[in-house]
Amino acid sequence: MTVVDDKKDQARTPRRRKGRKESPFVALRTALTAWLSRPLASFHLVLALTGVLTVMGIVMVLSASSVASYDPKTGSGVYALFSKHLMFVALGAIVFWVGLRIKLERIRRMSATLTVLCLGLLMLVLTPLGSTVNGSQGWFKLGVFTFQPVEAAKVALAFWGAHILVIKYNVIHQWRHLLVPVVPVALLMFALVMMQPDLGGTITLAVVLLALLWFAGAPKRLFAVILAGGLSGVLVLAIIAPYRLARVMSFLSPDADTSAEGFQANQAKLALADGGLFGKGLGQGASNWGYLPNVQNDFIFALIGEELGFVGCAVVLALFAGVAVVGLRIATRNIDPWIRIVAGTLTLFLVAQAAINIGYVVGLLPVTGVTLPLISYGGTSLVITMLIMGVLANAARHEPEAVAALRSHGPGKFGRLLRLPAPDPYRPPSPRKGQRGSGNGAKAARPAPRAARPAPAQERRRSPRRTTGNRGARGTANRRGHW
Repeated sequence: MTVVDDKKDQARTPRRRKGRKESPFVALRTALTAWLSRPLASFHLVLALTGVLTVMGIVMVLSASSVASYDPKTGSGVYALFSKHLMFVALGAIVFWVGLRIKLERIRRMSATLTVLCLGLLMLVLTPLGSTVNGSQGWFKLGVFTFQPVEAAKVALAFWGAHILVIKYNVIHQWRHLLVPVVPVALLMFALVMMQPDLGGTITLAVVLLALLWFAGAPKRLFAVILAGGLSGVLVLAIIAPYRLARVMSFLSPDADTSAEGFQANQAKLALADGGLFGKGLGQGASNWGYLPNVQNDFIFALIGEELGFVGCAVVLALFAGVAVVGLRIATRNIDPWIRIVAGTLTLFLVAQAAINIGYVVGLLPVTGVTLPLISYGGTSLVITMLIMGVLANAARHEPEAVAALRSHGPGKFGRLLRLPAPDPYRPPSPRKGQRGSGNGAKAARPAPRAARPAPAQERRRSPRRTTGNRGARGTANRRGHW
C-alpha cells in the first residue's frame, strides 16, 4: 500500500505545480528583470526620465508663472514666462540631440578647450559686460536671452577632469598627480564664482570636483580633508557676508523672523502643508499669487507639494532616484574609463543639485538658490541639464552589449528616428614606451579606480603542450600562441 500511495503522490505533484499560478509581484519582477537585461534598456530609461521630467517642468512652470507674468505696465500677458520656457525647452531638445549624436571621443578631445573657454567667460562676466540678477553678477544678457557661464563650467570641469585623471591613471596614487592640475583649476573656478557672488554655484562645482575624485579612486582620507576645509570655507563666507549670515541664522531659528530672511522658507513649508495627500489641483495653489516669491525658480517643489500633494512630491523623488540608478548603471556597465567617470560624475551632480533644492524647500538645508533640474524655470540650467542627459544617453549606447546589438542588428527605432550613428567599440590605448611602471622608484600601478575599473578580459586558456626535440620554430610559435 505504501508504494502505491507514493506513486499516486508523485503523479499528483506535477498537476499541482502546473495549476499553481505565479503571483503578480513575481511576474512583474520577472518581466522587469528581463526588460532590464536588454542591451538598450539604459538608453530607453534615460529617454523616458528626460521626457517625463521635462513635461512635468512645462506643466508646473505654466501653473507657477501665469500670475507673475502678467504686468499691465509692460503689456506682458499671463503666458510670457511660459512662452520663454517653451523656447528654452525647444533649444534644450536640440542640445540633447547634439549630446546624444556627437562622438564621445570628440567631447574628450575638446574638454581642455571648453574648460579654458569657461574660465575666460567666468572672468569676463565680472567685467561691465556681465549683468547682475538677484544680487549676483554672473549673467550675460543678449537681448531676451541670458546665459550663466557657471552652469557650463560645471560640465566642462567634469569632462576635462575625467580626461586628466584617466591619463594619470598609473600614477594617480601619488598625491601630486592626483591633485594637480584638476584641483587648482577647480579652485580657480570656485574663486571666480564666489566673486560674483554665487554660493549655490560654488557648492555645485564642489560636488563635481568631489565626484571626479571619488570615481577616479582617490583615497578616502582625502575626502575627509576636503570636507573639513569646505565646511570651514562655507563658515567663513557666511560670517563675512551679512546676507549669508542672515540666511544661516534664519535656518537655525526659522520662527524667529518670518517676515525677513525666513519668509520664503516658511512660506514653502506652509505650501507643502496645505497640499495634503493629493494637493489642491493644478493652478489652484495660493503660492502663485505672490505668497511665495520666485516660486517658478528655486521653490517650484513647494508648488508641486501644494498642487499635487504628497503623491506629486513622491513622484518627483522617484524620478530623480531613477536618474541616480540609471546613471550609475551606465557608469558601471561601460568599460571605457573616461565614460565611466563622466557618467558617474554627471549623475551625482544632477542628483545632488536636486537634493539641495528639495532639502532647503523642506527646511533641511539653508536656502542657497539652486534650481530643480528640468523642472524649475531657467534657461541656462535647463539647456545644460538637457545636454547632460543627452551625454548620459550617448554613454548608454556605448555599453558593450548595446554596441554589439547596434552594430549587428541596426540602429533600432529611436536610432533611425534621431539619425544616430552606430557607436564605436572601445579599444584600449596601446601602452607607450616606458609606461609599464611609473618611474623614479614609484609604487606599482594601483588597482583600477571605482568608476574606471574595466571588466576582466576573457583570456584564452591554452593547454600546455610538450615539445620534443630541439626548440625550433614550432616551440617558439607555441609559446607565442600562434598555433
